[in-house]
Amino acid sequence: QVQLVDSGGGLVQAGDSLRLSCAASGRTFSDYAMAWFRQAPGKEREFVARISKGGGVTLCVDSVKGRFTISRDNAKNMVYLQMNSLKPEDTAVYYCAATQQLENRTNGASYDYWGQGTQVTVSS
Repeated sequence: QVQLVDSGGGLVQAGDSLRLSCAASGRTFSDYAMAWFRQAPGKEREFVARISKGGGVTLCVDSVKGRFTISRDNAKNMVYLQMNSLKPEDTAVYYCAATQQLENRTNGASYDYWGQGTQVTVSS
């Protein structure tokens, strides 16, 4: 089992920045690729970004490229999502997730463990 606790969300204005954190415990953190997903009201869950087990490979959705950065600290069992130039359309509950699968990297069904979510609200 891997336990994930998300934090760092809040209410900000368009153009502001936020840094989300996800603390992992349980099994060896570095055995898992990590990702962030988000779900806006009335919408399906959406992949945001993913980082490989060692942190050397990242992937993100086009809508956040150049604004969001995913990173991890395996010594601290932490994964982060730095969000800059936030837009109202970034408003959602953000979830971190963990997987050992190498395929279907943007599919939430491939992830075995999830955080409880943290709310990000961006006002215009």
